[in-house]
Amino acid sequence: MRNFQSRERGEKRESNQMVFGIRAVIEAIDSGKEIESLFVQRGLSGSLFLELKSLLKEHNVGYQQVPIEKLNRITRKNHQGVIAVISPITYQRIEDLLPMIYEKGEIPLLLMLDGVTDVRNMGAIARTAECAGIHAIIVPRKGSAEINPDAIKTSAGALYKIPVCREDALGRTARFLIESGVQMVVSTEKTTDSVYDVDYTVPTCIVLGAEDVGVSDDLIRVSDKLAKIPMFGEIKSLNVSVSAGIVIYEAIRQRHQ
Repeated sequence: MRNFQSRERGEKRESNQMVFGIRAVIEAIDSGKEIESLFVQRGLSGSLFLELKSLLKEHNVGYQQVPIEKLNRITRKNHQGVIAVISPITYQRIEDLLPMIYEKGEIPLLLMLDGVTDVRNMGAIARTAECAGIHAIIVPRKGSAEINPDAIKTSAGALYKIPVCREDALGRTARFLIESGVQMVVSTEKTTDSVYDVDYTVPTCIVLGAEDVGVSDDLIRVSDKLAKIPMFGEIKSLNVSVSAGIVIYEAIRQRHQ
């Protein structure tokens, strides 16, 4: 199981910070800061903004266009139409982490979250994943819960310890994992196979989706196995963080028999 950490001991733990103004955001990106979210005033123009847009494209940083009233509600400072939220964690790349796991002689056990947008669910899942020794959590760049102080608190600090990989396209990431010898196991109700019938002792990535829509069809199509959590009551769904705990610890049970 995972025996490395994403941060060195003693490294300062940051909380989310806001950066106001075009030049300040440019400098933050140039210095390597992780942008958790970026708000840009609708209709913003000018040479400095064009410089920022070019930098955002270069670093593949997305942003939301919002009315100036929203920016003014966030801060009364001179924001110049741009406000960035700096992430408290440093995101990693699964392409870099996976070879490290194999080199350590460990069997990868990964978790992919497709469309999980609630920060408390994110925190609870991260806490379970870290306790279980999951090697990394993979999330999409867009449509995922923000890693903010609420998520950090709910995770009991686990988000500071477990690597989180933010990827542009989960389908492409899934194909990379499959080509690297990792089986993709989707937890979904769209099957008759049970999560207890899957062999998790081989390199595995467990995929969970949002409670309302589940895992996307694109991921279901490329995955190796579909598995459902047996339900015996009248309510036919579980909170996604509970589902994560059930599947993760079935994998742990098998690996520690």
